[in-house]
Amino acid sequence: MPHLGVQLLVQDRHVVMDNGLLQVTLSNPDGIVTGIRFSGIDNLLEVLNDESNRGYWDLVWNAAGSTGTTGIFDVIRGTSFKVIVETEEQVEVSFTRTWDSSQEGKLVPLNIDKRFVMLRGSSGFYSYAIYEHLKEWPGFNLGETRIAFKLRKDKFHYMVAADNRQRFMPLPDDRVPPRGQPLAYPEAVKLVKPVEPDFKGEVDDKYQYSIENKDNKVHGWICMDPAVGFWQITPSDEFRSGGPVKQNLTSHVGPTTLAMFLSAHYSGEDLVPKIGAGEAWKKVFGPVFMYFNSVMDGDDPLSLWEDAKLQMLIEVQSWPYEFPASEDYQKPDQRGNVSGRLFVRDRFVSDDYIPANGAYVGLALPGDVGSWQRECKDYQFWNRADEDGYFSINNVRTGDYNLYAWVPGVIGDYRYDVSVTVTSGCDIEMGDLVYQPPRDGPTLWEIGIPDRSAGEFYVPDPNPNYTNKLYVNHPDRFRQYGLWERYAELYPDEDLVYTVGVSDYRKDWFYAQVTRKKDDNTYQRTTWQIKFNLDEVDQNGTYKLRVALASATISELQVRINDPKAKPLFSSGLIGKDNSIARHGIHGLYWLYGIDVPGARLVEGDNAVFLTQPRSTSPFQGIMYDYIRLEGPPPPSSSSPETSV
Repeated sequence: MPHLGVQLLVQDRHVVMDNGLLQVTLSNPDGIVTGIRFSGIDNLLEVLNDESNRGYWDLVWNAAGSTGTTGIFDVIRGTSFKVIVETEEQVEVSFTRTWDSSQEGKLVPLNIDKRFVMLRGSSGFYSYAIYEHLKEWPGFNLGETRIAFKLRKDKFHYMVAADNRQRFMPLPDDRVPPRGQPLAYPEAVKLVKPVEPDFKGEVDDKYQYSIENKDNKVHGWICMDPAVGFWQITPSDEFRSGGPVKQNLTSHVGPTTLAMFLSAHYSGEDLVPKIGAGEAWKKVFGPVFMYFNSVMDGDDPLSLWEDAKLQMLIEVQSWPYEFPASEDYQKPDQRGNVSGRLFVRDRFVSDDYIPANGAYVGLALPGDVGSWQRECKDYQFWNRADEDGYFSINNVRTGDYNLYAWVPGVIGDYRYDVSVTVTSGCDIEMGDLVYQPPRDGPTLWEIGIPDRSAGEFYVPDPNPNYTNKLYVNHPDRFRQYGLWERYAELYPDEDLVYTVGVSDYRKDWFYAQVTRKKDDNTYQRTTWQIKFNLDEVDQNGTYKLRVALASATISELQVRINDPKAKPLFSSGLIGKDNSIARHGIHGLYWLYGIDVPGARLVEGDNAVFLTQPRSTSPFQGIMYDYIRLEGPPPPSSSSPETSV
């Protein structure tokens, strides 16, 4: 029989938490998870690994002034252990590492306090950490931080990231030559001689299992015999960077399970926090929950996933938690709520105010319009508006924020101009808010759907030599490896030409404007063409070309009208490092351009827009479009509606 409460055993080299359902062993004073005993299995973590390489917090950092997203990899080892709470209901332990000037250049200038919590009757444990930088310390960049768990490869073979993203996975041995053949980058490997012959010919790449923050709440692994589940549950996005559609890694071959807090994936250096000398900074990451479940002999092991989803809902509904002992983690009664209603006003669509159905509405650090997608130092709080535009953002930490929003189906970003100050216990009613999206004149034509994704465009079938069977006939077909190479096969000599009124963007607009690979293994710029007809042209008027990008990687957008050899009417300059083409993302960061087109550049009859991406030294340079629209000149009586309300 399980004993009644939570027990704590402190030894010289280890600390053991046990509540009768599971037993968790941590190294002392490192604070690394070395063992998880559950349901008759002595250790769910990889016993073949060194104790320091089983379950750990880590980070990647660099000195201030560094560029890029890579840096010094640091498995965070505590130097001091302390018992924070020890009752029959709860055990909370702390492993801290403090910084001083003698460690300059060797360790990231942060005080780090890692916490582990076990509750009575709970089939799992929680972990959170407080990172603090004192203002007198040197600056640094923080490229990544996360918790990683390395599970037993002899037990855990079935991985689940979502209802429609689950499968038996290859072994880590299959990724190493001669069993595995590395592809265009180290993370992607073709399985040529896997231990399990069924996997032969498939591609394995951890980025194929990335998920947007808003949906990245539970993922993990199932051991079939005995039937046991290992799940990582993240009940809130408040401590993650980049907003609700920022993508992060989940679980992958190892078997490995990650709780991602900060990363530059699908964004690049824009999402690397840069903490300056003279800047005080503190942030609580987590708590996240590691959940374990089992079924009786004869029951379906896949029911463990259904149970894990129910447990995720329980954790989400319990957020913010009451139990964390750190004063830096704000409890429910210390937080506030913000609500209101958002409308869209676009007089060329409707004379009425349109409820912002499904809008993403969020609170983030004060900044420019749209700055939330690059904000990575503080907390963010997001929710979706209902079909009538009503929104409520609850359990917000105290502080000063801007209210931001964007609406699927509508271009651009909304920001409420006055900052919002959230205090403990407040209920702030914002009232009716109106977003007037960028608009000068009536729509003459449009391509795509303004949803910050290229998912509506043509995604080709993968090369049969480079498939992941999971994504065959799957809604996320863009997750297949090597799709960028299909462009040159479809368009070996001439680039894409799209004719308004004839072409269908779902079939005729390739999902990414990539470079073209030539026979000599060099890469070539590409120029796409949009052909359209105008019955009449206002030679003295100004037309507007709106171009929304869903992704850009070391690329440039040049726009020309009717003369492909003319000086560009517009150039974005060199933009983007989100690497979404290589990482099988259908979007990265969002860019929106409004380009004035003088009427004198257009003619009655046939016209063409030329979109050139000239940067061409790699297969992964390119642009994903979200949406393109040509607007006619504003009617004579109208004034520009782009001022905020």
